[in-house]
Amino acid sequence: MKIPYAALCVIMVVILSEAHLTKAVTCSPQELSPCFAAFSSSAPPSSTCCSKLKEQKPCLCGYLKDPNFSQYVNSAKAKKIASTCGVQFPSC
Repeated sequence: MKIPYAALCVIMVVILSEAHLTKAVTCSPQELSPCFAAFSSSAPPSSTCCSKLKEQKPCLCGYLKDPNFSQYVNSAKAKKIASTCGVQFPSC
């Protein structure tokens, strides 16, 4: 069975773009420092905060399980920030 050249090109583009999108995330609570203003005041989260929160989403369960961070990550304020940023809060 022969695959047309154009179809092969499309498949390669999809594979390469997915590989780029699934890059490893370094879990570091310091990456969420742009969210401090929203966390410590009534200010809405900045676009940088939301970007970092989306980037760190795979790490949120780890932060929730860490006694050093769980009280902050599991707070009503953090859940509101996540909701405003369009990040679904994990149930771990």
